[in-house]
Amino acid sequence: MAGKKKGGAALPPRRKKGSFSQRFVKDIRRNWILYLLLLPGLLSLILFKIGPVGGMVIAFEKFSAFQGILGSKWVGLDNFKRIFTDPYIPKVFMNTIILAVLTIVVVFPIPIIFSLFLNEIRQKWVRSTVQSLSFLPYFISAAVMVSILYTILSPSSGIVNNIIRSLGGSSVNFMAKPGWFRPLYVILEIWQTFGYSAIIYIAAMMNIDPSLYEAAEVDGANRWDKMLRITLPCISTSIIVMLIISVGNIFTVNLDRILLMYNSSVYDTADVIQTYVYRIAFESKGFPDYSYGTAVNILKSVIAFVMVSFVNKMADRFAETRLF
Repeated sequence: MAGKKKGGAALPPRRKKGSFSQRFVKDIRRNWILYLLLLPGLLSLILFKIGPVGGMVIAFEKFSAFQGILGSKWVGLDNFKRIFTDPYIPKVFMNTIILAVLTIVVVFPIPIIFSLFLNEIRQKWVRSTVQSLSFLPYFISAAVMVSILYTILSPSSGIVNNIIRSLGGSSVNFMAKPGWFRPLYVILEIWQTFGYSAIIYIAAMMNIDPSLYEAAEVDGANRWDKMLRITLPCISTSIIVMLIISVGNIFTVNLDRILLMYNSSVYDTADVIQTYVYRIAFESKGFPDYSYGTAVNILKSVIAFVMVSFVNKMADRFAETRLF
């Protein structure tokens, strides 16, 4: 049946749209290979990311592994009230925040600076070699990185203490000094992650229009001017996104690295939220206190979410003002 006329011209007949389920089944039949490739990742997301979220209900219970989630006694907010009366919570929160702030203030700018200078290297093979070498530590496990650090700082045979002794000083056991824990943690963080983070900024630089640099050269701009007035503003969006991610991980320190660097001498500065939760959940005297450990972790996540929302709002305002 022909469509209705509009202005003397006949419109083509309208096709009836099928239901969502019919269209979905049709799309699966057409692109079944793509859905098959998606399936392992989707199952992993459901089983290991979405599914365990339901287990957070134990924070509101006096959880017992023998009784299970459904059989354990419901205690409401008692575990969260206990957090505010726990004398050790302020210390671990402060240690975590200090490490996180050091990571953002010290570690975060280094990949940006590194990528800016790497982008100025004209020899392509030199740039590729330096980028590959800087990226290599990201694939090395935390255990190997800490072992290398122990070897370098060994009081008896480490290269650092050998230099100190050759200058007339005495050996220092850096790994047993509470004041040295944070600097060493930050050094390892820089060493292992700055090359990986720099790749994101370098990829953003690859999308910058070359005509901007050509126009700047015509205007007499030197390399510093082009770096500060063209390259940096053009990658500002990537910088803001990475900053938001860093703030979101502000309470998520590298637990593996801390546990490997951990010893009784550095508890004052090394004990963070994750190590505290690990101890009360898995190393408690008597029965592990899973409920309290979960409550501490939920509170940490809520605070991190609030901080991310705040930084995201500030980033939007920053983008509107166009400071770059």
